[in-house]
Amino acid sequence: MPYPANNKISLPSIEELASGRRVLKAGGADAVISSDTSASRSPAVGKLVIVGASTGGTEALREFLIPMPADGPAILVTQHMPEAFTHSFAERLNNLSRMTITEAVHNERILPGHVYIAPGHSHMLVRRSGSSYFIELNQSEPVNHHRPSVEVLFRSAAQCVGANAIGVMLTGMGRDGAAAMLEMREAGAYNFTQDEASCVVYGMPRAAVEIGASHESVPVREMAQRVLARVMNGATKNPL
Repeated sequence: MPYPANNKISLPSIEELASGRRVLKAGGADAVISSDTSASRSPAVGKLVIVGASTGGTEALREFLIPMPADGPAILVTQHMPEAFTHSFAERLNNLSRMTITEAVHNERILPGHVYIAPGHSHMLVRRSGSSYFIELNQSEPVNHHRPSVEVLFRSAAQCVGANAIGVMLTGMGRDGAAAMLEMREAGAYNFTQDEASCVVYGMPRAAVEIGASHESVPVREMAQRVLARVMNGATKNPL
């Protein structure tokens, strides 16, 4: 069944999705990330979902984001994509989702109910100021041959967000983001990888699994429910 082109679709709340009652170390990244990214300062409010994707990721992201409710946790996405397409990609997803989905803007505050897509010309990072998080865009050299790089986003989450982060690695070729996803886990984040059967290319998720960065491998059609369940649990002590 085709998705509506211009209308927001009616979907369950975060509580319903989470309960299942209704279900429709990379040196290059270090060079990009500011040293002022401590996660141990004043407590921040709410979880951030940090997502990386590459080959096959456009469809995987649609499956992941469409079930998300309007009051869902803030989501940051680095998808390997040329800069000419990231703005229109965000607009297309926004027309299908109850969350507000936009191409990320430098220095904007990260808010619940919003999804931020990294623009194709810049690395995207999380920056902390007091109890709030902000987007930082950086046009430093490519990392792991990519800009934006998943490694850069995930490493900033490890350093800045810590246990308030939930990592999601979707389908993609190569290893971009795997090492930094392990750093997220070591910093207290809980991480999901897309399972092999539902991936177009089981490269980036496999790399994360092989080094012990993933807590769970999940079919993409179940990813939103599993992530929301983790948000609702609100666990601050994640298993290592």
